[in-house]
Amino acid sequence: MTVVASGNGATRSHPRTRPTGQTARRDEAVRTGTLAVLWLSLLLVTYWWVAGHGVTDLGGWISGLDSVGRLSGLLASVLLLAQVVAMSRLPVLERAFGQDELARLHRLIGFTSFNLMLLHIVTITWGYAAGSLLGTPGTFWDLTVNYPGMLLALAGTACLVMVVVTSIRAARSRLRYESWHLLHLYAYLGVGLALPHQLWTGQELTASTGRTVFWWTAWGATAGLVVLTRVGRPVLLNLRHQLRVTSVVGEGDGLWSVYVAGRRLDRLGARPGQFFTWRFLTGPGWSRGNPYSLSAAPDGRSLRITVQNVGDGSALTARLAPGTRALVEGPYGRLSERPRTRRKVAFIGAGVGITPLRALAEGLDYLPGEAVYVERCTEAPLFVHEVDVLARERGLRVLRMPGRRRSASSWLSSQAGTADDLTALQFWIPDIAERDVYVCGPSGWADLVRDTLRAAGLPHDQLHLETFGW
Repeated sequence: MTVVASGNGATRSHPRTRPTGQTARRDEAVRTGTLAVLWLSLLLVTYWWVAGHGVTDLGGWISGLDSVGRLSGLLASVLLLAQVVAMSRLPVLERAFGQDELARLHRLIGFTSFNLMLLHIVTITWGYAAGSLLGTPGTFWDLTVNYPGMLLALAGTACLVMVVVTSIRAARSRLRYESWHLLHLYAYLGVGLALPHQLWTGQELTASTGRTVFWWTAWGATAGLVVLTRVGRPVLLNLRHQLRVTSVVGEGDGLWSVYVAGRRLDRLGARPGQFFTWRFLTGPGWSRGNPYSLSAAPDGRSLRITVQNVGDGSALTARLAPGTRALVEGPYGRLSERPRTRRKVAFIGAGVGITPLRALAEGLDYLPGEAVYVERCTEAPLFVHEVDVLARERGLRVLRMPGRRRSASSWLSSQAGTADDLTALQFWIPDIAERDVYVCGPSGWADLVRDTLRAAGLPHDQLHLETFGW
């Protein structure tokens, strides 16, 4: 364990501004409102199913199969749209939920909607086959080739199957991030191909004016949102700022920093701790975006990201030539000053996960002794000189834990002594429960840190966590 003493902060002045709960209340209102809209939509389509004799139809075998198929199809449709909204990168949702929470919700909603969709296909087909299991394959073929929109729906289902299969952890670990990300975009195609079938043959969707207005509005709003956030907004951002690489600097074995400049970056809206999805126009593969956090606080003139060599896309950034055009989407992420509610803060990071925390340590407002910076690193720590300057000039307290983790059940390094994780944390930072704590690192490691912080009494709303596992 290496400890860097903090200085007196005399060489740099920072206004003392008290955090307020206004932003937190606004974000909480967005989260509550979003979940309320989702639940109300599910309840509304369920009510329409009940009003259409959905419950009474459950009394018969054939009618029951058809009724279950109708309800599962309705719920799956709502959740499919919610899944698209969750992955649309809508700024108001990004700020309110944060990337990790949105990813968790997206995964939960995605698997639930997929299972309901499979239930819908099986029960509807079985019901149309008059409850005969042997007649189901022939009925499925008849529905596919003779009913309007069914071939498109089958193609959409195939796209969603591919997305779900590649989202399973065992399969995901075998794919490059760039390939997984490209395949994941087929979810948009899958949802879009399902629309004609639902509107042409889905009686539950068109049985009344209210239902027709609801579904057309929901589909239209979702489609417009995707076009706006995933196409329109990035195009305008890149036309305005014209980002280009200025230099690439090595930071250690398999690590390097990329410096980027552009026009009117003071209007980019980036904050320390946030990340962008980056594409560099270097030839083949430029269309595959990679998420990289800012490793220095934005100064209105340039940006810096620090990249670890973990795949083809990241390896290419080491050879970027000055002047190379960069296309970005963002900024994204809630690992910023936005959720902060306490004067005192702690930054806990591991490996390349320390990069957004280094930017936060530079960009956040705090007085000497109010901020602690904890870095766990297998090899040499990152940004040693820069962090030591912050310790001298701003009173940042720095604790470094080099070396491998002492066990799979501990997030501490082998040099951290024999005390358990909770005892060690409370010894180093006795008032940890009174701070806002920012955590970034591999997902398994970050889970252990989160568990230790909860055991130390840290309230849920004071933990701000982001992982870089995918």
